Amino acid sequence: MESGHHHTNKDKIGIARLSIFSNTCLLLLKLIVGLLLGSVSLISEAIHSGMDLFASIIAFFSVRSSSLPPDDKHAFGHGKYEDFSGLIEATLIFIAALLIIYEAVLRLMEPNKGDLSGILLTAGIAVMAVSAVVNMFISSRLMHVAKATESIALESDAWHLRTDVYTSLGVLLGLVLIKFTGILIFDSIVAIGVALIIMKTAIELTLRSYSDLIDHRLNDMEEGRIRAIVSNHQSQFKNFHNLRTRRAGPQQFIEFHLVVDRDIVIEKAHDLTDHLESDLQSEFPRSTITIHVEPCTGGGTCTNCSKPCEFPTVKKG
Repeated sequence: MESGHHHTNKDKIGIARLSIFSNTCLLLLKLIVGLLLGSVSLISEAIHSGMDLFASIIAFFSVRSSSLPPDDKHAFGHGKYEDFSGLIEATLIFIAALLIIYEAVLRLMEPNKGDLSGILLTAGIAVMAVSAVVNMFISSRLMHVAKATESIALESDAWHLRTDVYTSLGVLLGLVLIKFTGILIFDSIVAIGVALIIMKTAIELTLRSYSDLIDHRLNDMEEGRIRAIVSNHQSQFKNFHNLRTRRAGPQQFIEFHLVVDRDIVIEKAHDLTDHLESDLQSEFPRSTITIHVEPCTGGGTCTNCSKPCEFPTVKKG
């Protein structure tokens, strides 16, 4: 079990490094060609890649930190490093969008600025095509590892690059239109469109990260699976209630009360909770599970028991 977990962390750190490398290369390509060409849409894409690079670096350090085992100061682990990472990345994306809009509006005031023609324009189109292909490949790899490890930091990074794919295609389209029509205003219009798409992604990531930071419960489907797994053993206990869940980065926390026969031996109750924990962790491998065992009170008045009471009513007085 430990070796598999280690391998998972290794995958997360490895794919985060690959994201840093690809973003660095694309940033340099876009920036050099964008400055030579004087294209605000291409420069805006370079800014976008710069933010992606910074986000990838944050994601790298956050997944490395979140994989650390619990210690004296962090008894519940370090999973929230990834949630903070997602929030920071979303903020960076939003700032990038504002910068792009600012540059695009300035260019709308001077639409003839730059040399959007000739071999440099063709080079710009080629750079955006390469960027779209590379980012589609890297984002797919990131998303695969993010889903497998439930990493919000890697998922945020993957969405950054997936957004970059769409914006790269948009910029490419704008440059192609300029090449064939000579209408330079397309450059600024596409840049503003890129910024609006980026803002939408930033808002979605902010909501997701904020939700985990305030200990939001697992979704209905996940809680439904928890109830179904526990219910598979209902012949061995009376009932369960007070199910509470929360998420911290890739980690989940599950706790509930388990009602058992009041005369059950401690060893049997312990074996039952161990069995439940094992079944739950097979589907939620990064979960910490707490089960509070309580005895059935009997008397037919217990609201926590869904089965007919097997114990006689205890008369008072």
